Amino acid sequence: MKIECEWCNSINVEQITDSVFWELPDGLRAIEIAKTPTYCCRDCDMIYQSEVIVKEIENHLYLIDCKQIGKVIAFEELMKIQKLLKKNYFDFSS
Repeated sequence: MKIECEWCNSINVEQITDSVFWELPDGLRAIEIAKTPTYCCRDCDMIYQSEVIVKEIENHLYLIDCKQIGKVIAFEELMKIQKLLKKNYFDFSS
């Protein structure tokens, strides 16, 4: 299945991993999430994460103890951190 760029609608999109920088829910600091699933459009040079990945990161950060995260963490390591709640009760989108 070909992926279409969310910015220019090109199908010249490659799936890569890249670092993203994220503000924690308490707003006190930001972290680097390395090796995050990312899209790279070879036509418009946009590098971005899908809405699914963005939502997954946001929800997970609400459900874990963020104090145990250092300045840098890999995406897969972040997703393995045990959740304190079963779901994000602040997410009213679903």
